[in-house]
Amino acid sequence: MARGSMIFISGGVRSGKSAYAEQLVMSAGAVRAVYLASGQAHDSEMAERIMRHQEDRSGHGWIAIEQSVDMEKALPKIHSGDAILWDCVTTWLANELYEGWERGIPCAERPGCMEAKWLELQVTINAMRNQAQLLVIVSNEVMDDFVRDETYQRWLGKIHKWFAGEAEQAIEMENGIAYRRK
Repeated sequence: MARGSMIFISGGVRSGKSAYAEQLVMSAGAVRAVYLASGQAHDSEMAERIMRHQEDRSGHGWIAIEQSVDMEKALPKIHSGDAILWDCVTTWLANELYEGWERGIPCAERPGCMEAKWLELQVTINAMRNQAQLLVIVSNEVMDDFVRDETYQRWLGKIHKWFAGEAEQAIEMENGIAYRRK
């Protein structure tokens, strides 16, 4: 099978990224539409949001894979020719960057920790593309926001640049309108 296409979609919160990405995946004509979700329910608001997303997808042909960290663990669940929607990079990054915070030693503060996670993610994304027909990656654009966490934004910028460079298409969503940047 030929290497699958990759589309990277970024934009502000509630800009229409996920809905647009869902349309792309559902119209790909793949045997399976896979929703790779990275959310973790750390509070009641997030638990409610995750439940709402799961309800929205149920009965619409989606195969759900919940993978909040260690994205490589999703690989055995990916079938040849799948169309995959990964939603979203920003949630995954927060999960990985701050893994271990409850013990007082988040990954962000352990030398080489995030670098290793980033290299593993690149390998995983390439493996997914070798399996899938289409990989659509969604991420929030937070670079224009007031800097609250420079480490997070530095990593997100690095990751976004790589995804945009590797993808056949890079799309920015704004107010429900898709702007193709690449």
